Amino acid sequence: MTMNNEFYPIINEQIANQINNRNDRLYNRDPALNQQKQIEEIHSFIKKGVQAIIINPVNGDSKKLNHVLKVAKSRGIRIVIIDSPLKNSKIADCTIESANYHAGQLNAEYMLKRQKSGKILLLEHKSAISGVERIQGFLDTLKHSKKAKNFKIVKRLNTYGQSEISLPLVKKAIKNGTDFNTIMALNDRAAIGALAAIDSTNYSHHVSLYSVDGSENMKKMFTLNPDVVATAAQSPLKMAKIAVNATYRLIEHKKVPKKIIVPVYLINKNNLDQHNICGWQ
Repeated sequence: MTMNNEFYPIINEQIANQINNRNDRLYNRDPALNQQKQIEEIHSFIKKGVQAIIINPVNGDSKKLNHVLKVAKSRGIRIVIIDSPLKNSKIADCTIESANYHAGQLNAEYMLKRQKSGKILLLEHKSAISGVERIQGFLDTLKHSKKAKNFKIVKRLNTYGQSEISLPLVKKAIKNGTDFNTIMALNDRAAIGALAAIDSTNYSHHVSLYSVDGSENMKKMFTLNPDVVATAAQSPLKMAKIAVNATYRLIEHKKVPKKIIVPVYLINKNNLDQHNICGWQ
């Protein structure tokens, strides 16, 4: 959906390496979170006669995006979805995603262990199904907790998972008097933007921040910023490897699972030393 997030260049690099090793050709496009641009890119792939499309949809709910991928599939092009699923899962030959709902659950469970109460700011990406699932996992776990009444969602911000969007939105919320002491972010980029907003406004309250990704930047932030509590780690390296293997199997008319879920796990200050902080997992 965008290359303005280190998660996707890592996936692209791994895919490119494996395809180049086979002397095959990879066309890479960056829609920059623009749904219409991504639809046009898919049309160009159809015209080029590609054998497969590996795609992270800008908006998995979009009827237009689902339709153009359906057209591609009708032309014999294999469709592999990575990271965030389509609403119409039948279109995809294979969908590879992190256990996004569980990522939200892990954050909520850890928050409930650490905190007796909380005024929570949610950083969302409403058009990305993966982001929606993470936030829903968090909210459902909180809702079913005995401590639920002690926690309140004070504001929800649609950050598109981007630092440069979350930063001004969180700054505005602070200046407008939004009172929060906990942040749940759909990903590390949105979380880092929020941290920058808190720092630049000299926000007076201590904040506990929970996120999803396990990016290199966030893992380094554990030692630099006391507000960083936990991040549910994804593995773009593993996802890319699975995506390429599934794509080639599909091209060779071999069976692959319709859905592959890649496990996530929680990184916090207590287990940080068990992980590589100089890269992705």
